[in-house]
Parts: sequence; C-alpha cells; structure tokens
Amino acid sequence: MIVRSCLRAQGPRIALRRRIPVRTRPVQCARKYSTANAPSMSSSTPQFQASMLATITTDLDKIAPRFEVQPDQIEILKTPSEFYETLKDKISKAQSRIYLSTLYMGKTEHELIATIRTALLANPNLRISFLTDALRGTRESPNASCASLLAPLIAEFGSRVQVRMFHTPNLTGLRKKVIPNRINEGWGLQHMKLYGVDDEVIMSGANLSGDYFTNRQDRYHLLKDARLAEYFSKIHAGVAALSFDIQPAATQAGYTMSWPSSNAAPSPLVSPPAFRKAAAAHLAPLLTPSNSPAPIAGPTTTTIYPILSLVPLLPDDTSTELPALTTILSSLARAPLRGSTWTFTAGYFNMTPSFRRLLLSTQPRSGTVLTAHPFANGFYGSKGVSGMLPDAYTHLSKMFLRKVRYEGLDEAIALKEWRRGKVGDEDGWTYHAKGLWVSFPSPSSSPSAASSAPRSGDVAEMPQQEDPSLTVVGSSNYTKRSYELDLEANVVIATSDPGLRRRLGDEVKWLAEYASRVDETEFEKPERRVGVSVRLSMWLVKVLGGAL
Repeated sequence: MIVRSCLRAQGPRIALRRRIPVRTRPVQCARKYSTANAPSMSSSTPQFQASMLATITTDLDKIAPRFEVQPDQIEILKTPSEFYETLKDKISKAQSRIYLSTLYMGKTEHELIATIRTALLANPNLRISFLTDALRGTRESPNASCASLLAPLIAEFGSRVQVRMFHTPNLTGLRKKVIPNRINEGWGLQHMKLYGVDDEVIMSGANLSGDYFTNRQDRYHLLKDARLAEYFSKIHAGVAALSFDIQPAATQAGYTMSWPSSNAAPSPLVSPPAFRKAAAAHLAPLLTPSNSPAPIAGPTTTTIYPILSLVPLLPDDTSTELPALTTILSSLARAPLRGSTWTFTAGYFNMTPSFRRLLLSTQPRSGTVLTAHPFANGFYGSKGVSGMLPDAYTHLSKMFLRKVRYEGLDEAIALKEWRRGKVGDEDGWTYHAKGLWVSFPSPSSSPSAASSAPRSGDVAEMPQQEDPSLTVVGSSNYTKRSYELDLEANVVIATSDPGLRRRLGDEVKWLAEYASRVDETEFEKPERRVGVSVRLSMWLVKVLGGAL
C-alpha cells in the first residue's frame, strides 16, 4: 500500500490530449431532453440546461454507452453508515444475483458476511460473485485476510458463491519475488467499486471495510436501472474471467488460489503479453457505444454514461474514462460552456500535470478543488514512508495554488481542505470522496463577461451558483495510477432535471460542510512546511514510478 499511496502523492506527466476514437453505435433517432414547458430560456429551465448538455453529450455518445433513465432512478446517499445500511438492506432482499467488485473486503467484516450468508440461506436461487484484488486480498496471508474471510462461504454454498481475485500483469517473475507484500500493490490493482444487487448498482469509491462504513467520507450513487445493473454485471464478470479463483482449503491460510483453465486468457504470471492480448479481445467490446440500449419511451432529462479505465488490459485509446474526461473539460474551455462553475474533489491531491492543465484551461467563473486536510488523510500518523504522504499532499497543494496564481486564476479558483476531527481521535474522520460537478453559465453570460465579472473573496460557494447539470462519480482518483496501472469504473451523469440537479447541488454542499478555504499563506506556517525528506521521498517515488 505504501508505494501505491506514494504514487498517488506524485503526479507524473501523462498525455491527456489523446486522440479520442470515434466509435460507431446503432443508428437511433435523435433524442431530445424534455423542456418541461419552460416559458423562457433562463438558466434554470430544462430547455436551457439540455441545450448546454448537448454540447458535451453529443461527443460522449461517440465514446461510451448511453443509458437514458428517469431522474428518480438515481438515489444519492450521504454518509458511510447510510451506504452500509443500504448495502446490507439490498443484500438481505436479493432475489437472484449479487456482484461486489472492490479493492478488498476488510478481514473482520463478519457482520456483512453474516448478512450475505442469511440471504443465501433464505433464497436457494441467489448467487453471489466477489471480485477483489489478489495482492490486497491476500496480503496478510497466512494470517486472516480477505480471501480467508470469503472462503467459508464457498465451503457452505458451493458453486452459488464465486470469489475471484485479479492480479496485475505488471508484477511478475523476479520482480514479484523480491518486492515485499506491503508495497507490491504499487504495480497495479483491481480498483473498481461496483456493488450490484438484482437490478440496481451502487457506484462509489468506497471499499468494503469498517472505516468506509463509519467515519471515512466518500460518495455513493444508487442507480436503479436494470439495464445499467446488467451492463456492470458484464464488466464484473468480464474481469472475473481474467482473475484467479479462490477455494477453501484445510491450510493455515484457509484457501487456495489457482488459475482456472476455463478463464478467457492464460495466467498473467505465466505470459503477460498473451494475457493482455486475450484480455483485450475479451473486454474491449464491452466498452463501446454499441452497448447502448434502446432509448426509453417518451422525453428524457437524464443520461448516464459508464466510463472505464482498464488500461493494463486494453490497447491505448480503448478505455473510455480518459477520453470522456478530456471531452468534458475541453468543452468547458469553449463557448458556450466557457465560464461554467465546477467543483473537483479527490481525497488524495495529486492530479496529473496534464489533468491540471485541462482543469485550469476551462477558465471557470468559479471553481473549487476540495481535498483532505492532513488530519483527514488516512495516512496521518503512519509509520515509515507512508507517514510522509500528508506532507507530500501539502506540497502538491501549495504547488497547485502557485500555478493557479501564475495563470491569473486566483480570484476564480479556490482550494478547500476537508477536516472533521483528527485521524486517531475518537471523533476523527478521513476523506476519500472523488469526482467532478459542473454547473453551466447563465444565458446572459459570455466568456468575456464571465472572466471580467466581479468575484467575491471566497469563490465557488454553491448557494450562489446554479446547481450542477453534470457529475462524474466512481472509483477513479484521476492520477497516473488511474490511467496506467489500475482498473477503474465510473459514470457520467448528465441531467436537465431541476430536482436531480438540486440533489447534486446538495451533495456538493454537504461534502463542503467540513471544508475551509486555504491560500498560499497557509502553507508558510511552520506546522505546514514540507521538509527535505518528504521531497526526497517524492523524487524516489517518481523514479520508481517511471520504472513500472
């Protein structure tokens, strides 16, 4: 986890300005967003929002599958406990299938396991599939681990329970033998968070462990659409068919991990090139716009685009997350969207330089970057190199504000740090949310008007802005890891519905409730200054990252 986390703290260069491939999709009649009988083109009317959205969605239609839904099919959960209780409730009522894609399940999550077991006992037709990361899921072996926690379910319920663990093709041979377990995750992980039950799926960045259920703030969108649930079930199953199989065993570890002959590719530990070639043929067709279902009957106000980053398994420009984000941010830099308002958040503040350039090039009317205060960083107080990470993020925050000032955007873009207590204290929380929200400029605004409009000292306060019409939510941290090493799953939600926009605005507000704006003077305080050892550690990580 140390190298993986350190890599988060370093933003290596990555070319975001890739050629966006144009993918074909079935010929469909052009869809129009509902105007809801809007009497005028004020910025809050669905008609105006739909016209702005079309500037982006026309291009997204060429990148990713398009799912039209009703706004009430999206439920936004607020707290870790609400996420946990909702997940348990859905599992307890499951009728046919459960699929859980996560980095890991906490080795002591016996209550969640009991909930799953009770559901399996109550319904003989129910099946469940787990997909975790092999390195993270077996790290503690032969002591208690994620793998040993899940294996007894297989012993009790047989083929109704599947446990698969993905292993990166980037860590093989001598490197795998000599790199310690605590840091080998730095070469790539299964990082998708897909929690599907029957015809619903929760998109999140949260893993399945105690802190994510109690005091680690994330985002959680429950999507109540059978077609989306089926689509992500195929993604889950597709990666599972490229993963190791866990079976119970009477050993100290409590399980065995083997490569089934029925898998869609040879083992990544035996032949990484052959694994990648077969994986690409297996997964690439699932990401194209041709997977779009038929449009829903009647007018629509809300569209969801699944966007994924499966770069370790797919050829360049086949994954959809990076092209989709590039499309969104590039659109915000041009009329008619120039002068929009956005909020970007990531618990680990280390956006790549290219992502930062795209974000700043939008020239927003107001923009907010929301990140964790060192006291809300999960590595605060850790021993060894990982304990330097909060200071590393402080350094990167300072460099970001310096770049904002250099670009002349310091009155338009604010950096806010999220803090709720202090890690290690009884009431201390950590911050793990990630994503993007975009609110469009009003009809009377123009790029010149937006750039010259007077601004308050504390920008990007959502009550003074239009509610968002677009958001990105999922597992990605928007870093080099997300675009070169890890498997990520996200959705873009585009809506002109006033009610859903209001709920997205509320989400931004409650996430910002514990956040305070900071400027460059904050980082000149003695307690916030970054020492030479931290900078040296960041340099070493960059060197290590370059060797991957």
